[in-house]
Amino acid sequence: MPVEGTLAAAFLVGLLGGVHCLGMCGGIVGALTLGLPAQGAGRARRTLAYHLAYNLGRIASYGLLGALFGGLGLLLAGMLPVRSAQTLLQGLAAILLLALGLYLGGWWQGLVRLEQAGATVWRRLEPLGRRLLPIRSLSAALLAGGLWGWLPCGLVYSVLAWSAVAGGPGEGAALMLAFGLGTLPVMLATGLFASRLAALTRSRGVRQLAGLLVFALGALLLFNALGVVGPHR
Repeated sequence: MPVEGTLAAAFLVGLLGGVHCLGMCGGIVGALTLGLPAQGAGRARRTLAYHLAYNLGRIASYGLLGALFGGLGLLLAGMLPVRSAQTLLQGLAAILLLALGLYLGGWWQGLVRLEQAGATVWRRLEPLGRRLLPIRSLSAALLAGGLWGWLPCGLVYSVLAWSAVAGGPGEGAALMLAFGLGTLPVMLATGLFASRLAALTRSRGVRQLAGLLVFALGALLLFNALGVVGPHR
């Protein structure tokens, strides 16, 4: 898949995965904004600035993780024959995207186990986040958002596996940043209009449509890895 197509697809996965973010991160957004002034001149502008800071930190963490996984993928590719490494990593990424589609649609919850595995790292970072509450400055909001990016999440883990086949640290970071930008509209809306968007998390049809589209993207990536579609080497 061309680089532009890969980044666009990662953005689309982030956008579609927003139905998962609404349910999982709504409470976190509420906790982060608990200390903000409830009223006063310029409240709306300040609230938007804080939410942008949270999400900038979160997306930056995704970029850092993407660079790490992109580097690990490149290292693995150097240890195996090129075609074998590409097929292995692309196949793994595709399978996780297929699992993500089933997860988003509510048809299979296997990715919960992957989230539980990531909880080990999160338990070490969560106390740092608590020390920042209540958020009183944009710098604290940025740092809190950076920690938030490490929250165990099957959606993030699935795209991280994809970043491992991106080609290297820079490409992996770019893919995760594109994914993070895809999540931005829903995450900003979650923070600013949480009560109005809550119904979306209960809409089975919306979740299933998002899951179906992500599943189709995973199938396309898997077919490409197996040489069923795309250029044959």
